[in-house]
Amino acid sequence: MNQKAMLRTFSSFLLGLAALWPVAKAAPTALPGDVPVRHVFVIVLENEPFDITFGAQSPAPYLAHELTRQGALLEQYYGTGHNSLDNYISLISGQAPNPETQDDCRVFSEFQPSTHALDDSGQLAGRGCVYPSTVKTVGDQLQSAKWTWKGYMEGMGSDPTREAAQCGHAVIGTKDATNHESLHDRYADKHNPFIYFHSIIDDAPGCREHVVSLDRLATDLAQAETTPNFAFITPDLCHDGHNAPCMNGEPGGLVSADAFLKTWVPRITASPAFQRDGLLIITFDEGTDAKACCGEKGLPGGPTPGQYGPGGGRIGAVLISPFIRPGTVSQVPYNHYSALRSIEQWFGLPYLGYAGKKDLRAFGTDVFNQPGRQ
Repeated sequence: MNQKAMLRTFSSFLLGLAALWPVAKAAPTALPGDVPVRHVFVIVLENEPFDITFGAQSPAPYLAHELTRQGALLEQYYGTGHNSLDNYISLISGQAPNPETQDDCRVFSEFQPSTHALDDSGQLAGRGCVYPSTVKTVGDQLQSAKWTWKGYMEGMGSDPTREAAQCGHAVIGTKDATNHESLHDRYADKHNPFIYFHSIIDDAPGCREHVVSLDRLATDLAQAETTPNFAFITPDLCHDGHNAPCMNGEPGGLVSADAFLKTWVPRITASPAFQRDGLLIITFDEGTDAKACCGEKGLPGGPTPGQYGPGGGRIGAVLISPFIRPGTVSQVPYNHYSALRSIEQWFGLPYLGYAGKKDLRAFGTDVFNQPGRQ
């Protein structure tokens, strides 16, 4: 056998070994140049379909036109349910909607499981709001793996008679007064998914450290060392676009949501952590139809995720990062479970719930298409 033939045989042998090698399923294969994302910022807005948000006459021109030029527009990104809360829960835990989370948990009730354990898809069948400690979130995962995380909730604690300024939420078993804005408080539990998990709220000091008011974000962004690896950012009921008009006279809707982004996106993208290895994801909880993608499934024995259809509708998402070429447009279908899967992949975490669905895509090279700044 000549030298070239020997080299070809040896190369084939090595490729065969590589195919058999047990690669961790959460390896960061989506990124070019082996440069991992290490700081993820997620901003969730409210209740708009793709065609309105990103149309030529969008009421949010900063998001629809300027920010899409800075990063990637995911034109086929979908919500996972209706109404709000079930989408937020799917984003951080992979759990599918149940009747109470679909109805935004008007009573802050305990989750009542109908089975003793998670099923093979990581779902806990049953109904209710505050999940038992056996159901984990990406925050629990990150903490166990020695990464850092925080949920930044605008307005939390504005009215101490409704909720605390750290780890604020209604008392379990009571009607949730935060579901609607007051003149002095526009924070809503239903847009703060972390407080629906006993794995988080039962550790009171830890919850107060991790679930905080948005006021803390500006200070935390000042240094990479004080910026959490995962930051989940929820505007208040006016600035997330939920209410229009707002009780204080602001226009609300996409107009106020766009103003919120104009304030906070430049602070995030100018921060040392983002500049080094960051990613900003801006999306919505749900649209106005019940379309779905990605083979979305419901909770075993539970309702249709979109109430009147299979999902939460086409909403779109904008991703900005040093690893993304400005002006990128992707037609690959993604949903909230895809976003969770991607975050878990970048941090080497196992997949929670439906984020572990075998044929579900994480964000890939259609999005991450340039080397980061090194």
